[in-house]
Parts: sequence; structure tokens; C-alpha cells
Amino acid sequence: MNIFRLAGDMTHLASVLVLLLKIHTIKSCAGVSLRTQELYAIVFATRYLDIFTSFVSVYNTLMKLVFLGSSFSIVWYMRYHKAVHRTYDREQDTFRHWFLLLPCLVLALLIHEKFTFLELLWTFSLYLEAVAILPQLVLLQRTRNIDNLTGQYIFLLGGYRALYILNWIYRYFTEPHFVHWISMSLSLYLNLLTL
Repeated sequence: MNIFRLAGDMTHLASVLVLLLKIHTIKSCAGVSLRTQELYAIVFATRYLDIFTSFVSVYNTLMKLVFLGSSFSIVWYMRYHKAVHRTYDREQDTFRHWFLLLPCLVLALLIHEKFTFLELLWTFSLYLEAVAILPQLVLLQRTRNIDNLTGQYIFLLGGYRALYILNWIYRYFTEPHFVHWISMSLSLYLNLLTL
């Protein structure tokens, strides 16, 4: 693992912790799109199914478990915790996020590296992650009310993606035969989207 991936993972973890801090301690999800969080839960559930079939390292397994657990707990808090759910702005968070699933699935079936079940799900998760932030961005545009913690969350998500671009560049030049065009191009797209 290189420093860019580690820094990217820690920045991603920090973004999740900032969001969980806001939801758990302040008991508020104001300004946070439940639809984006549901999409991220699907992203991690489909990306990390290999947790049951392959072992890379303790670090890798722990990070997968943390992202799976945190994404589903955020969705649970926003949907079912009484105090948190009351702060959810359902009227403004209206992006039709389920319509993003089918195009991502079709893209994964058409453009992938290997035609295996886990590879297709992993590729699907990459495409879905590239658009999962859209409901959040639309919500922020509609409300024009970005509190400090929500702003930090969005900033850290962008930082995580920027560090992953550096990770792909580093790996391209240091690892023989390392070319993952799908991951690399989607990382670049994600950063452009969040600017």
C-alpha cells in the first residue's frame, strides 16, 4: 500500500466520522441527503462482497467492515432514529436516485475488466459511486444552507477522491502492468463533479 491510498482511506474515514458525529451527537441530519447515503450503502455492499471470498490483509478487511457498517448505520439513523429522522428534509431531498441504478448496471455489464459476478458488482459499484453524490449536490443547491459539518463532509469526500487519483497515478508508474482505466477515469470524474 502506498501513502496516497492510506491518506485517501483515512480522509474517507474522516468524512464518514464527521457525518456520524453530526448525526449521533447533534442528533441532526439536516443538509444530508438520505438518497446519497442509500446509494453509498449499495456501493459498499456490492464492492465489498469479496470480503467473504478473498483475504488481502487485516487492514483491508477492517476498512471494508468499517465502511459497510458506517454506511448502513447512517441510513438506519436517518430513517429510523426518531430525533434524527425529524431533521431530515424529505421535501428538498427529491432526487430520483433509484433511476441511477439501471444505467450503472448496464454500464458494468458492457464495460468491465473481467466477466465474473464479483467483478461485475465491483465495476457496478464504481459507476454508482461516480453518481451517488448527485442527490447530495442537488439538495445543497436547493437549500443553499450548508452547515459546517456537512461542508466538511463534502470537502473530505472530495479530498478522498483526489488522493485516490494520486494513488492510481503512483501505481501506474510503480507497478508493472497496472492499468485500471475504469477506476482511474471514474476517480477523475468524481473529483470534477465535486468541484
